Amino acid sequence: MAIEGIEITHEGTDARGEYRATLPGTHAVGRLTWFARGDARIADHTLVPPEIGGKGVAAALVDALIADAKSEGFKIVPACSYIAAQFKRHPEWSELLAETPS
Repeated sequence: MAIEGIEITHEGTDARGEYRATLPGTHAVGRLTWFARGDARIADHTLVPPEIGGKGVAAALVDALIADAKSEGFKIVPACSYIAAQFKRHPEWSELLAETPS
């Protein structure tokens, strides 16, 4: 689902990072956070404020993570229940799933 005017940016280091989604007309920011463990990124939180909820922001954040995993070659551990549910809805992403690193 494309959201008109949504802007997604990524900030972070090799150890941890955050995807941020902003929409025109609001200062609210949706976030997806992750941290690295081994060759995987542990996607641990998806946070969308109520004022921008229900607009597909969380899905857009996960899509950005998936796109980066495909282009950069990392695997994902969906530690957040929303991200885990998205992986169940998208079996085509299964090659991006990492085993839980020890």
